[in-house]
Amino acid sequence: MGHKKTTTVMANFTNNSTSLVRRMQKRPKEELLDSSSKPGARYSVGVEEVTNAIATSKTTQPTTGEKALEKFTVLKNQIIKKTGVPEWGWIGIVVLIALIALCCFYYCIRRFFAKRRHGKKQEGKSKGFKKFAKGVDLLPTTMKNKIQASDLEQLEENMEENEVEQAGEPKEEVKLGKIQFRLDYDFQQNQVSFNNNNNNQLSVTVIQAVELPGMDMSGTSDPYVKVCLMPDRKKKFETKVHRKTLNPVFNETFLFKVPYGEITSKTLAFSIFDFDRFSKHDQIGIVLIPLNTIDLGQVIEEWRDIQPPPDDKEAENKLGDICFSLRYVPTAGKLTVVILEAKNLKKMDVGGLSDPYVKIVLMQEGKRLKKKKTSIKKCTLNPYYNESFSFEVPYEQIQKVSLMITVMDYDRMGSNEAIGRIILGCNATGAELRHWMDMLASPRRPIAQWHTLQSVEENAN
Repeated sequence: MGHKKTTTVMANFTNNSTSLVRRMQKRPKEELLDSSSKPGARYSVGVEEVTNAIATSKTTQPTTGEKALEKFTVLKNQIIKKTGVPEWGWIGIVVLIALIALCCFYYCIRRFFAKRRHGKKQEGKSKGFKKFAKGVDLLPTTMKNKIQASDLEQLEENMEENEVEQAGEPKEEVKLGKIQFRLDYDFQQNQVSFNNNNNNQLSVTVIQAVELPGMDMSGTSDPYVKVCLMPDRKKKFETKVHRKTLNPVFNETFLFKVPYGEITSKTLAFSIFDFDRFSKHDQIGIVLIPLNTIDLGQVIEEWRDIQPPPDDKEAENKLGDICFSLRYVPTAGKLTVVILEAKNLKKMDVGGLSDPYVKIVLMQEGKRLKKKKTSIKKCTLNPYYNESFSFEVPYEQIQKVSLMITVMDYDRMGSNEAIGRIILGCNATGAELRHWMDMLASPRRPIAQWHTLQSVEENAN
């Protein structure tokens, strides 16, 4: 009984003490100060001191982040003392490393997308073959059986060889600036006086040029422009020379008398030169504009990139270009060739012109099956034909035949000379093979394309 009473008394004392501490904590500070003279004041002040000590110990205890920062500061100071490099030096080193890492990342991204573009380009080259193979599957069974698997394999091999031949790094383009010009041909005057060729005029205005390369030691140039209508190079116009500038403004207009019937056979040439008082003038570049490629029914004002001047040897070896379309109808077994035009043909006559016509030969295994030719165009290097020719070629033979297109120069007194030649077919390469494959991949649809003429000796090999 005595032990139970003692336990009860102690519990009551503890509860009373706890409630007293709680009441004292809730009282304002002023009451605690005023009650210091009262009984129990010393006890209340002691409670406050204990409470404040506990709170202070909680606030002054460092956190995990503060400990890590303190360790980093100590480590940083040790490294600076050992290496002798100041803090700003270490910051510069870190920034440099970050820049190098960023550059490496950018380079990797560029390489990745370059590979993707290259893959898409290779896929586009074989697109014609895939379309053609798919077209074979869509044919009737009687015609599909006539197509041998070896023919398709041969086509695929030729496409792969062509890709290997054309593989290589693209050449960097040389930037020589731009030239702005304006063209105006008097169509209304032509309609009134169509028979009077002397009244037909082409107005050519050289407006300005920009971003020309510096040809002098000082980094500037003294540019001027020569204007002529090819193939007639006798009549030329020149602008004024503008001293020490890479962005000359000319605003000079020149008039050419051109008959209405000959305007499409002319090529306008802007030759940009750097004037030199004591030596030969340096040619900066040239801009060629075939007038049959632009619409002269309205005033034309354009910018064109200046191209490098042609090398004399290249100019001598260049034979010209020809444009024609191919169309094949598999069900009818009909191959249609439309000879459209040619331009910049090689001069074959003494007067600097030619009398060109085009000869088309259908061949199989070296044997000539059929031969056709266009009309003769007199005294021109840019003939326009628009003449159509048809050949009967069964579908099972279309992979075995080839088409030889030759531009000839007519000679009344002697034998006709070949200017250049193009051979198309499944055994061709380059642009000729792609043109042939595009025709097969798009039946019943004419496919037109420009081709650069090659020498007869090269085609013979």
